[in-house]
Amino acid sequence: IQGQQKSIFCYKKALILTADLLPPISLTAVEPGDNVTLVCNVSGMEMKYFYWHKQPLGHMVQNVAKVIHGQSTISEEFKDSRFTVIKNASQYFLTIRNVSKEDEATYFCHTGTDYSPKFNHSNQKCVYVKQSPQRASVLLGHSVTLNCSLLSKNKETAVQCSDEHTVFWFRAGPEGFDLNIINTHRNSRDEDVKRSCVFSLSKTIQDSSDAGTYYCAVVTCGKILLGKGTQVETRPELEPVVLALGVLLACCVSVIAFLIFYIKQRSTTKEHCRGRLIHTHTHIYTYIYIWTAPPSQQS
Repeated sequence: IQGQQKSIFCYKKALILTADLLPPISLTAVEPGDNVTLVCNVSGMEMKYFYWHKQPLGHMVQNVAKVIHGQSTISEEFKDSRFTVIKNASQYFLTIRNVSKEDEATYFCHTGTDYSPKFNHSNQKCVYVKQSPQRASVLLGHSVTLNCSLLSKNKETAVQCSDEHTVFWFRAGPEGFDLNIINTHRNSRDEDVKRSCVFSLSKTIQDSSDAGTYYCAVVTCGKILLGKGTQVETRPELEPVVLALGVLLACCVSVIAFLIFYIKQRSTTKEHCRGRLIHTHTHIYTYIYIWTAPPSQQS
């Protein structure tokens, strides 16, 4: 049985990456809602039985369609108008219309004489790529270090981190994907957590055009695993004059607030004292008025 593999991912722009691996694996990125067609070359192969399979990351292989003696059948799970299989002389085409996030997976085909291929559930390995940090704010002219870790979802299983791993870094900005891909090698191994491989990229942010979301893709075990990305933002360095003006403004606000408080307190104290003085004079005046004409002088 011979086969070919393809990986499909949903993103905002079209991107195709090809690695020099055997068998060759391609990464296809399409916009959600678009159509995508996958091609399987079967020239010179036994074509009595042909299969298209889908394997989402972390899940078992699913049969999408099969062709037996020229008769194609879509599996029940995929039996809707979005999936179609077409054959010409030496190629099979799998077309997926209105692509959604659920269609993100590795698709592969094989042909041969085996009528009922079976897959061993016990041999499935589930690994994923984690990028850190999720967001980075960098001064212009400074560098940022991006990390890409290959982890195993099974904590008891260590990922085999060999030099065979190939890492691609690329950037997605407002203008689209930057296809200046950087190949990196394994540069460290996490000895404390023996289930991870860590790849790092140091990037100097020269100007605002270097901002965007940086993705890493790790080629391992015949698959391309894509991280969720690190968003890099730029922030300009503050000029000394701007810092001095900011400090001066803060001082002015503090002085004004103190003066307002002082004037208000002084005004309140004056009003309080004036009220007490008027009350005292009235009391004395009334006291003198009562005793100016004693009754003894009228006899």
